[in-house]
Amino acid sequence: MNKHIDRRHISAGLALTTVAVSALLVLTGCSKVPDTIKIGVAQPLSGPLGALGQDLLNGVNLAVAELNKGGYSVDGKRVTLEVVSVDDKADAATGKTVAQQLVDSGVVAVIGHLNSGVSIETAPIYAAKDIPQIAISTNPKFTQLGFPTTFRMVANDTLQARAIGSFAATQLGAARYAALDDGTPYGKGLADGAAAQLKAEKKEVVVRKSFDDKTTAFDELAGELKAAKVEVIVSTLNDFQALALLESLRKVGHTKVSLLGGDTIKTTDMAKGAGIVEGLYATSPVLEAKEFTTGKPFLEKYIEAYKKPPAYGGHYSYDSTYVLTAAIQKAKSADPKEITKAMHGINGYAPVIGTMSWDEKGEQRYGAVGVYELRSGSWELRMRSDRW
Repeated sequence: MNKHIDRRHISAGLALTTVAVSALLVLTGCSKVPDTIKIGVAQPLSGPLGALGQDLLNGVNLAVAELNKGGYSVDGKRVTLEVVSVDDKADAATGKTVAQQLVDSGVVAVIGHLNSGVSIETAPIYAAKDIPQIAISTNPKFTQLGFPTTFRMVANDTLQARAIGSFAATQLGAARYAALDDGTPYGKGLADGAAAQLKAEKKEVVVRKSFDDKTTAFDELAGELKAAKVEVIVSTLNDFQALALLESLRKVGHTKVSLLGGDTIKTTDMAKGAGIVEGLYATSPVLEAKEFTTGKPFLEKYIEAYKKPPAYGGHYSYDSTYVLTAAIQKAKSADPKEITKAMHGINGYAPVIGTMSWDEKGEQRYGAVGVYELRSGSWELRMRSDRW
């Protein structure tokens, strides 16, 4: 018996099968979430600030390793996180070049940069592609650019300037002050703000000087400070510059002074200046991991992974990675624009510092500034506050 084959039924059946398979793919397999999500890290990984930049990269790598090991998923799909790191060399021009490289590589967010001048210059590049940028930079201009993509990990220089001015005015008991800066956006802005706070506290700033960030010849300045009978020096110079200034002060015999700096002098090298003047103090919005109740487990994991303690703010980049990845999960997407929206609405769990949350401009809601004193070769916390 000859069997008649109805090709129309076969065609219709195939069409129905295709539609059914397509529908199934839409429902189950055609996820908009990729298998791998790339997170960019842009920090100075070489040069004088290389140790700080590497520390920030280490924090991200540590968090990503933990998240991947724990089976990180987005919208029900297992995802592998990948870190794409670049060296901005603490230089704005280089920063712009590597920022574009990160954009071209397909990162969904960037943790960078360390330097305010670099963060400010690169922000438009990330914003053009709706890529959220989480920076440890503290210059207020970073979040005043008007981009929804700028987020800060720590308190900004406005709060730090108030901390410097308030502590110098109320705790150091002087009448005549000097304010010095290194000419960078960070240094000049912070020193200007500190000087303004001192004036608001009815203190006299008798010397106000700006240098570049490489100057170490301070004999003339030391003589001027002595002639002006300066009792407290507020400085945003780098540690090697501050040490050179201390030596110049010793030469001219003007050592009955205190020096209060920003976080650029809160280094181990500054121990070389101990005993030259009456007091060495530093302020920083980057509080140390050991100051937090949950800092100890992080420090143990960090030292196990890298065989050394954090050099700067690795715990902040670690926490930022956790909050960022929580925002990606909240967005249920790897679309940078959706991630940015989620970042603005999240009150994220930060394993070390507790929580991270941002206002509409991207300022950290819970940032604080600590004041440290150099004692017995190490920096000890004197006080900290989020309301100076």
